[in-house]
Amino acid sequence: MPDEIPLSMDADDARARLDGILEGRGVAYELFPCDPALADTAAFCSAYGFDPDDSANTIVVAGKAELRRYAACVVLAPHRLDVNRVVRARLGTRKASFAGAEETKSLTGMEIGGVTPFGLPPDLPVWIDAAVMTRERIVLGGGSRRWKVIAPPAILLTMPRAEVVDGLAVDPRSASDGASGTAT
Repeated sequence: MPDEIPLSMDADDARARLDGILEGRGVAYELFPCDPALADTAAFCSAYGFDPDDSANTIVVAGKAELRRYAACVVLAPHRLDVNRVVRARLGTRKASFAGAEETKSLTGMEIGGVTPFGLPPDLPVWIDAAVMTRERIVLGGGSRRWKVIAPPAILLTMPRAEVVDGLAVDPRSASDGASGTAT
């Protein structure tokens, strides 16, 4: 799995690895350095002046079954991932939840606050909420808490297992349909 981000890398290695994964996708991107203490979405947007509506979180979810099933979901930061309905149904399980920090790190090699959809295990599906695709640019985790990726959302469609999903998340500012799980 040559495109996966290894579990232990320093900041320069992480940047070089991320550049290697993103180059050649035909979509312009910028790698933005970040203080690891400010990597969580709200702190990052506040400290660096980004609009939370342009921040897209990559959240690993787990379907609770005899054999756990996983997916990575990319949703705009203010939106709520519909774990109990849409995610559960897509995973084909009776229950689904957010993967915990240790489970996420074990599966992806990345810490919460730095998870990127790029460099994930090749068998992990990536579901992108349709609202993400409406933004002019998005800010994504960069594989570590030290980097963010800034790019048009079309960059997400360069991944082989990426799929845009209508209704994967809801904007709680404009909907109250009982969706559960917050992407923050």
